[in-house]
Amino acid sequence: MSNKVAIITGSGRGIGQAIATRLIKENYDVAIADIDPATAKFVADDINATAPHRAKYYVLDVADRTAVFDLVDQVVQDFGRLDVFVNNAGIAFIDKIVDSDPKKVERLFDVNIKGTFWGIQAAATQFQKQGDGGRIVNAASLAAVEGSALQSAYSASKFAIRGLGQSAAKELAIDNITVNAYDPGIVLTPMRDEIDRQTAKIKGTTPEIQRQNVIGEIALGRAALPEDVADVVAFLVSPDAKYITGQSILIDGGMRFH
Repeated sequence: MSNKVAIITGSGRGIGQAIATRLIKENYDVAIADIDPATAKFVADDINATAPHRAKYYVLDVADRTAVFDLVDQVVQDFGRLDVFVNNAGIAFIDKIVDSDPKKVERLFDVNIKGTFWGIQAAATQFQKQGDGGRIVNAASLAAVEGSALQSAYSASKFAIRGLGQSAAKELAIDNITVNAYDPGIVLTPMRDEIDRQTAKIKGTTPEIQRQNVIGEIALGRAALPEDVADVVAFLVSPDAKYITGQSILIDGGMRFH
C-alpha cells in the first residue's frame, strides 16, 4: 500500500509490457489491463514471480467507457489509490485510404481515440477525488507528428490524441494533473511486425526489405526496443517531470526532426 499505483492499458505485450516492467522498478504497483486475458495474466505472473503481489491483471476493451471506469474503481479497491494512468492500448491497420474498410476505421477510432478519451476521463475523475494530483500519459506516435502513407486512419487517430492531450492538460493543470504523450517511431514489437507485413504486401516487396528501408531512415541506425519507450514514460511520471504537461516526445532515433 506504500507504493504508487499505475494502470497501463494494452500491457499484455510489447510497449505496454515494457512500461509495466519498468514502473515496477520505480516502486509502482501495476495494473496490467489488456483485452487478451492470456497475455495480461502472463505479464502479471511474470512480474509477480520476482516482485510478489505487485501486479494484478484486468481484462477490458478500452473502447467501452463503462469498462474503463470500472477498471479504475476496481484498481483503487485492490490497491488503495491511483497515481498514474498510461493510455497505451491501440490498434493499427495498413491500407490505401481509398480502400480502407469502414468497419476497420470505426474500430480503430473507437480504440485509439475514444479509448484514450475514456482513460483520461476515468483517471482524472479519480485523481480529483484523491485531491493530490496525478499523471496521465498517452500513446501517440511518429505518425502523430507527420502523417504516414498507408496509415491514414492510424495517423488521424494519433494526431487526435495529441490534440486531446493538450486540451486535457490545460483543463486539468489546476488539479495538478499532468497530461503528456510519447511518440514512438519504429519499435520492435508484434504490432510492428504486422505493419511491416501488411505494408510489404501492398508495395510488392518482402517484410524484411520493408523493415530495412524504414530502419535506413533512422539516424541512430537501429529500431527502438520497447524498453526505449518505457524509459521515457518512466521519466514522464517521475518527480523530474512535474513541470512538464501538454507535451509529446518523439522516440524515433532521429527519423524526423520537428
